[in-house]
Amino acid sequence: MKKVLIAVLMTASFQCVGAQSQVADPVIMTVNNQPVLRSEFEYSYNKNNSEGVIDKKTVDEYVDLFINYKLKVVAALEAKYDTLQSFKDEFAQYRDQQVLPLMVTDDDVEAEAHKIYDETVKRIGPDGLIQVQHILFRLNQQATQEELAAAKLRADSVYKALKGGADFAELAKKVSQDPGSAQQGGLLPFVQRGQLVKEFEDAAYALQPGEMSDIVQSPFGYHIIKMKERKMLEPFEFHHDGILRFIEQRNLRDRIAQQKVDELLKNNTMLTKSQLMEQKADEFAARDSDLKNLIREYHDGLLLYEISNKLVWDKAAKDEDGLAKYFKKNKKKYAWDEPRFKGMAFHVKVVEDIQAVKDCVKNLAFDKWAEQLRSTFNADSVLRIRVEKGIFKKGDNALVDSIIFKKDTTVTKLKDYPFDDVYGKVLKKGPEDYTDVRGLVVADYQEELEKQWVAELRKKYPVYVNKEVLLTVKNGENNAASDKK
Repeated sequence: MKKVLIAVLMTASFQCVGAQSQVADPVIMTVNNQPVLRSEFEYSYNKNNSEGVIDKKTVDEYVDLFINYKLKVVAALEAKYDTLQSFKDEFAQYRDQQVLPLMVTDDDVEAEAHKIYDETVKRIGPDGLIQVQHILFRLNQQATQEELAAAKLRADSVYKALKGGADFAELAKKVSQDPGSAQQGGLLPFVQRGQLVKEFEDAAYALQPGEMSDIVQSPFGYHIIKMKERKMLEPFEFHHDGILRFIEQRNLRDRIAQQKVDELLKNNTMLTKSQLMEQKADEFAARDSDLKNLIREYHDGLLLYEISNKLVWDKAAKDEDGLAKYFKKNKKKYAWDEPRFKGMAFHVKVVEDIQAVKDCVKNLAFDKWAEQLRSTFNADSVLRIRVEKGIFKKGDNALVDSIIFKKDTTVTKLKDYPFDDVYGKVLKKGPEDYTDVRGLVVADYQEELEKQWVAELRKKYPVYVNKEVLLTVKNGENNAASDKK
């Protein structure tokens, strides 16, 4: 199915508008007899040679890189990498991420905004919204009778002061034990029914603006409540922009898109979600060349990764015999300009362990040292040894510099590990085997395997480049120059 998608993406402009499209977007090359349109090459060239790219290529220099890329994709398709479930799942996930947002129109967002507003109105109900001030005398739910009486006494005292004309906001700032609202003069935000504890809510909703409640007890303690304002929710237009911001902040576009997908599938039970998303991708790509190229790029890039990993990257990293042979053949390439020390610098708690450490590893391969030292000296809760193991050049390790390279340097003692020494050998001309420079050898071996692979692909699949069309390729610099004219 994914092969069909590739074919659709590559030939859509031919099938949709015929010969005029071919003139507008001519074939720049064929790879294994499959046409590549100029627009695809231009997209790839400009993306990989944009401003900020250090190693920019000319169009002519980029042609070979692009051909190699397309050849690898052809090989991956021929090997049916596009039929792997892992490939299908990852590609579909990426494709859907690009397509789903495009399924949401401005009308869809407006409809969702109205829906949110209508649901809010319904949730608020006929009693509307209220905003109150309150003063709280906080009580623990397990308060004793003495604590209840003391809190009630304080509440009665403040209530009498308020009845006598004291300023509610000023008293709230001074005595309220609700720290969040106290500094606001006891003012709470607008709320609706269901957002407050019942005792507080019933008392608050019984008030009219300017009225003050009696002392009210709730699970939080004693309250004195004053009604600030009552209102119904403003019209939709008043909240319109805020609701749109809410939709964007909560990523509700994704929910809208998923609802549209569900509705389309409900209306066409013969269609699977994967088929629907593939259809939508084709529809949007037919109208948006950048999207078409982006989806193709990810599709082909994912194929390229899969096949390159198997035939080059992972293969080279695991091919121990191949790495050894490559290193032996190219050993001079890895020669050093100065000696290295292959071994370890170590620190121990007691002087007797210095010789014990050396004896522990003297007959072992270098890559076995670490595990042997750990199991012998640091297997329990007491760490008897601290080790830095590797291949050291001058300047890498002060202890190695001092003992091996005879440099006049200061060696900082490790706390609790007063005895230091080194063990290993000096390699004067270069590494003993590829494991000493494994990272470099793996990278070079991968490059060698890739060259061999590309050479085989060049022989296997025919390639034709239309030089005349190549001369018409537009790049960012050309476009900028044209704009200035």
